[in-house]
Amino acid sequence: MLSKLKTYLNMCIHPRLKYMPISLKLAFIYSIMLCLILIVTLSSTLIGIHYVLFHEAEVSINLSANYVEKKANNETVPELLQDVKSSALIPGVVMRVTDSNNNIVYDSLPMYISINHVQDSLARQEKHPQIEDYIRNALLPSDLKFVNFKHFWIFYTQRTIVKNDETYTLHFLRTITAEKVFLEELSETIFYAGIAGVIISIICGFLLSRRLLKPLRDITTTVKNIEIQDLNQRIKVQPTRDELEELSNTFNLMLERLQKGFEQQRQFVSDASHELRTPATVICGYSDMLARWGKDDPQTADECITAIHSEAINMQRLIEKLLFLARADQKRQVLHKESLNLKPLIADIAKDTQLIAPQHTITCTHNDDGYIFADELVMRQMLRIFLDNSIKYTPDGGKITISSENKVKHMIVKISDTGIGIAKDKQDKIFERFYRVDSARTRNGVGGTGLGLSIAKWIADAHDIEIRLSSKLNKGTTIILIIPKDN
Repeated sequence: MLSKLKTYLNMCIHPRLKYMPISLKLAFIYSIMLCLILIVTLSSTLIGIHYVLFHEAEVSINLSANYVEKKANNETVPELLQDVKSSALIPGVVMRVTDSNNNIVYDSLPMYISINHVQDSLARQEKHPQIEDYIRNALLPSDLKFVNFKHFWIFYTQRTIVKNDETYTLHFLRTITAEKVFLEELSETIFYAGIAGVIISIICGFLLSRRLLKPLRDITTTVKNIEIQDLNQRIKVQPTRDELEELSNTFNLMLERLQKGFEQQRQFVSDASHELRTPATVICGYSDMLARWGKDDPQTADECITAIHSEAINMQRLIEKLLFLARADQKRQVLHKESLNLKPLIADIAKDTQLIAPQHTITCTHNDDGYIFADELVMRQMLRIFLDNSIKYTPDGGKITISSENKVKHMIVKISDTGIGIAKDKQDKIFERFYRVDSARTRNGVGGTGLGLSIAKWIADAHDIEIRLSSKLNKGTTIILIIPKDN
């Protein structure tokens, strides 16, 4: 039975509740809980009041009957009737005495309902019992009966005594009409009050839940209005110190990250287009020149071919760097890390750099043995990027030094130059993509694409390498790499 009821509730209520707005769900659940609490509380109250009132009536009629019966065993009928007249009966209890011929010998309240009427009602109840009558009689002692006269209710019991070979029947009646009417009126009042309470609770619960969920609706409205072209909108945060405030702050942080990401993407595409347009324009220009005059002028042809080749190489390098960063952003840049001795790597790079830039004084001042866990190719690429930057921004004849030092937990690599330096307010920006210290977007003999340091920063982060920068204008720059050792 319980399983069938559960299945029915799941089929009828659960699907509807599932698609309700949260405010209605909260109001519905709150109302159900309140109904259950009211039912339990009010039922307990009514049962308690019912017990107190009817138990008092039951006790009073039984006490009176038992007392009179006890007296009847020790007294004559006249003496007994005298006691009954004086104080034997508890107030509210009516007593009648009949003889064996059913004649009334004594009646404490002559105008009260007749015994015949009582007995007829009992016979009718036994023949056609109502649920209420059956339950009440089942709960009462066997010698006590509940008699229902539709608008009048009594408890009835009787005792039989024998005096002087004469049988007398003692009839005891106790009206419970007042108690019954009071309970019915109280039940009706409680019922309507409960319904009113439930209705009020539903309305209040709905309004309260809507008020509590207003910040959530504001969040939804704001998020719906946000477009990729305009990510400046933010959710208004109410200082409530609850989950909704935390949710609003989380959404705002997410929007800030999205805005920053889209802006970086737009800037990246713009800068990449700008950088690619320059060599493409140069190649187109020299191609036109080659087509017009190259056939008749070998010198012009050589100049055009050299320029086109140079710009094609620059474009190839730029595209390779862009592809590297794209793979890194998509987490598709694969690293093959292994235990690597840093000393020969530093020595090779220093030697190669000396050959590439003979116009500078490049020295390896100190080079300790030490093993790191890294991808040799990208580590070599990172160190070359830093050295290449030093070469580009150090005038001819300047000094560039590279060194490595073995510490307890780290290898410390330093690359220093006597170049133009970096202003303090620009040092935080040098690892941004396409950023160059001179802020130039056209090549002027120094500077590159502005992607090298971004690649170096990614390689450092991928190897848990800390980069420290120390630079002064017109005095030079020192890059310090703190590389974890291979344990």
